[in-house]
Amino acid sequence: MGGSHSREDLEISDSDDEQNHDEDNDKYEDAEESGKTPPPSSLDEVDAKLKALKLKYQSPNKNPSLKNGVKLYLHIGGNTPNAKWIVSEKLTSYAFIKTTQIDDGDENDDDTDEDSTDSSWVLKVGSKIRVKISADMKMKMFGDQRRVDFVAEGVWAMKFFNDEDYGAFVKRFQDCMFENTYGYEANDENKVKVYGKEFIAWANPEAADDSMWEDAEDGLKSPSSTTPIRGSQDLCEEFEEVAASGGIQSLALGALDNSFLVSDSGIQVVKNFTHGIHGKGVYVNFSGGRFKGGSSSSSLEHSMPKKALLLKAETNMLLMGPQNEGKPHSTGVHQLDIETGKIVSEWKFEKDGTDITMRDITNDSKGAQLDPSGSTFLGLDDNRLCRWDMRDRNGIVQNLATASSPVLNWTQGHQFSRGTNFQCFATTGDGSIVVGSLDGRIRLYSTNSMRQAKTAFPGLGSPVTHVDVTYDGKWVLGTTDTYLILVCTLFVDKGGRTKTGFQGRMGNKISAPRLLKLTPLDSHLAGVNNKFHGAHFSWVTEHGRQERHLVATVGKFSVIWNFQQVKDGSHQCYRNQKGLKSCYCYKIVLKDDSIIDSRFMHDKFSVSDSPEAPLVVATPMKVSSFSISRRK
Repeated sequence: MGGSHSREDLEISDSDDEQNHDEDNDKYEDAEESGKTPPPSSLDEVDAKLKALKLKYQSPNKNPSLKNGVKLYLHIGGNTPNAKWIVSEKLTSYAFIKTTQIDDGDENDDDTDEDSTDSSWVLKVGSKIRVKISADMKMKMFGDQRRVDFVAEGVWAMKFFNDEDYGAFVKRFQDCMFENTYGYEANDENKVKVYGKEFIAWANPEAADDSMWEDAEDGLKSPSSTTPIRGSQDLCEEFEEVAASGGIQSLALGALDNSFLVSDSGIQVVKNFTHGIHGKGVYVNFSGGRFKGGSSSSSLEHSMPKKALLLKAETNMLLMGPQNEGKPHSTGVHQLDIETGKIVSEWKFEKDGTDITMRDITNDSKGAQLDPSGSTFLGLDDNRLCRWDMRDRNGIVQNLATASSPVLNWTQGHQFSRGTNFQCFATTGDGSIVVGSLDGRIRLYSTNSMRQAKTAFPGLGSPVTHVDVTYDGKWVLGTTDTYLILVCTLFVDKGGRTKTGFQGRMGNKISAPRLLKLTPLDSHLAGVNNKFHGAHFSWVTEHGRQERHLVATVGKFSVIWNFQQVKDGSHQCYRNQKGLKSCYCYKIVLKDDSIIDSRFMHDKFSVSDSPEAPLVVATPMKVSSFSISRRK
């Protein structure tokens, strides 16, 4: 297991003897010889196959006179041995239409409604494609091939007959995408309005200063750094554990002896090993799909927990479930003593005598769960960011014997008046906080204040549903439905010192971010629920150790990127690209069911013959562990 399953670069031929697609008899011109070779089983084989393929282009003298003329292909066969590109239309044309009727296939191309505030730009190709321009198209551009691939109820490719036509399409598509996303015409003035003067590099990445990415790459090349996954390595499945009662909701990885599977009816304890997690241990049951503590007078009752947070040297766990199904907000947490398997406390969220809610909780810092004396944690709601303390103001730990519903002490934080729309957060090794928002903004807060962000990166139009950050705070990884965004927080202050955006305002020397995406074909193959969720860096909790990989979940895929490769500005993925650099080089772990979560175990579980700790992949009924080994 472990190769990208993409077959996007199978040969597309433009020879003169090609026939048009005939819908009546379904005779297609194959783009390659049909299925005589088995599909590649690893990324190395894919790479070798792709390098051996050469696209054949039509002579410029044969360029048709049809305005906006293109050749249209459709991919069929998915990831089977018979997968291939077929010619859908040998010669057709495309048009950009601004309309309020996205799905009206009968609308005339010239019937645009550019003055309507409710209208959106649509791409129409011949009579077969009509799709709203958005990130959901998963548009990928191949400048050296004068070709674009995209998803529109199938996976399509358009080839252009000369560089000028290709360049004109890309520019127009990006302008329409900007207008559909932000509601403004794509000009320099409006780009400053959207991104701000300090972040103009995000709007014009070709002119961006990428020196900080290069400096950071140099910093990785220390003798103690372990090499990331290379072409001679693959992911090997070591263990597969069937959940004790199924219905896994979340995964809580420990850095010590145990990890935990939170399911519909309880928590299963499993053992940590250098090759993954397995073994059935203690099982803590919830009753009737809902859980309560030991107090009969408890006012806290929630549906099954969606969030499990380890603390106190991983001897305790906080469980948080939504107050109402379908919404993440909770009015409190339950504290589980892992050694006894019992709920020992129920904590209410309260501020100034008023009950409030939280949508997420996390540890004070990236290694805080290992602190045996830890009694505080962070909370996040739509417009709140705070720190909670499980001790009362006199320093005495509250419990069920003294209060039916102990109240957490709000020790630090800020309740914003409105408009922040926080969605997710994470912490660095020193306790700095990164917060992702519904509008796509990513805010960086120092260890000293939760009131005002030191740096606020602009959104790219998609809500940030999950964030992670490296231990040293130099890199932030945001998850959206259709792509991951990797942000470098480094900058040089007026005194010439290199800092992170958590420590000071970054000014105008800010690098453009990089995007991590699936190819249109892999996105289509990932399944019905093909949205990214829960992207993480590999897990380190020591200074001087560097994260080496990134992993995200999308549908039935667990997708892994080589971190150092993503940061390499000369990497092949970035050649001939327009706009923000997007990396499509990854490995895929494919499961039979939709994946709940994918996480790398703690760095301490990596072994000498492997470049990374094991990867743990959880589906509703099973949890699998994969180690990285060198193929012989």
